[in-house]
Amino acid sequence: MATALRRYFDESGFGEDGGYASDWVDFKLGPLPFPLPNTEARKRAVRFHDLHHVLTGYRTDLTGEFEISAWEIGAGCGDFHAAWVLNLSGMTGGLLTAPVRTWRAFVRGLDEQSTYGRDYEALLERNVEDLRAELGIGAGPHRAGLGAALRFAAAITAGAVVGSLMMLVLVSPITLALWSRGRRAKAQALAATP
Repeated sequence: MATALRRYFDESGFGEDGGYASDWVDFKLGPLPFPLPNTEARKRAVRFHDLHHVLTGYRTDLTGEFEISAWEIGAGCGDFHAAWVLNLSGMTGGLLTAPVRTWRAFVRGLDEQSTYGRDYEALLERNVEDLRAELGIGAGPHRAGLGAALRFAAAITAGAVVGSLMMLVLVSPITLALWSRGRRAKAQALAATP
């Protein structure tokens, strides 16, 4: 997993450590990047989120992020509150832009397991294929019944509320001030890099 994760960072342009140590992270809303504080809750969750990209094969483009959000909601995020918030919003965004792919990812997640709550360092030592098999990732086919549809509807409803609140936060004066401050901090860090 550690080797596959490094390859994923390289292919995605995330830097050597995936940006985990960064104080700021760019949240992209369409073409506009909003630098936001990289909170400890996000750092805790994103390590597992990145492992899920490696394990599931979902890409890091907008649709891929919506798909992995739906997959993680289906598979479960444990006590990773930042993951629930970000994924519910992402899943709802996916319903608006790629509804079939979002639904399929959610249903797939219902049948598979996430790595949230497991020993992260121990996961890095695992073989990718062995871990996929243990978590049921890629075992398919995935069939959805009424229970899955009801869970999907509940998640989308929660995601619409959470996503709306996040949008209000993104366009608030406080966020705009953070955006400006984050841009300056990022520019200063780049200028200081030899």
